[in-house]
Amino acid sequence: MNSYSGLASCYDLFMDDTPYDRWMQYILTKFDKYDVPRELILDLGCGTGTLTQMLAKEGYDMIGVDASEEMLQIAQEKRIEDGYDILYLLQDMREFELYGTVRAVVSVCDSINYLLSDEDVIQTFKLVNNYLDPKGIFIFDFNTEYKYAEVIGETTIAENRDDFSFIWENYYDEESHINEYEVTIYAKEGDLYSKTVETHLQRGYTLEEMKSFIEAAGMELLEIEDADTGDVADECSERIHIVARENGKETV
Repeated sequence: MNSYSGLASCYDLFMDDTPYDRWMQYILTKFDKYDVPRELILDLGCGTGTLTQMLAKEGYDMIGVDASEEMLQIAQEKRIEDGYDILYLLQDMREFELYGTVRAVVSVCDSINYLLSDEDVIQTFKLVNNYLDPKGIFIFDFNTEYKYAEVIGETTIAENRDDFSFIWENYYDEESHINEYEVTIYAKEGDLYSKTVETHLQRGYTLEEMKSFIEAAGMELLEIEDADTGDVADECSERIHIVARENGKETV
């Protein structure tokens, strides 16, 4: 798993065009549809806590889990500044532990793609199923194999900002379906710029693979949607939203 040790300090600036508002509206719509009350929710792979904070503002009792100490430090600073009572846990999503069950689990911004093997995804999904209340809801997104292979693989993205610049280089391996991306960031510190280089790995998955992982974890698949268009996902979808439900516990 990746630590985001150098990228954390400018992650929110780097990702300022991420459609959190749209993702948030999608999640709230599904919470309403499946009668998820304003109780305890887990944000799995929460990063700097942007979505966690947004859900807390809506009245949900939030837990955030992430494997990066540096990213969680930023999340903690936001929590202190805004005054929300959010519990952040430094844990690998493949081995996360909670004190009890939660009403729903959310995971956005392709956190699931950092799981590089079938076994890792299934293990994570089994833990989600275990920590969900009876009939609790799991909402997540993932980048598809098509996106890495046909859209961003072997591309270089560069951008120059007032306070920092970055170069994002992608290298896609067709055999493993793993996209390696190297991010070089030049951040302004006074009159000088510091240089940070990080390498991250993400694996692309097909919809059929993701369906099989949900089944293997014992969950019930409820909905599939193209995250960019809101239409039915197909072979050209780049990011897919999935809603699954806990299965196996008896409702008291």
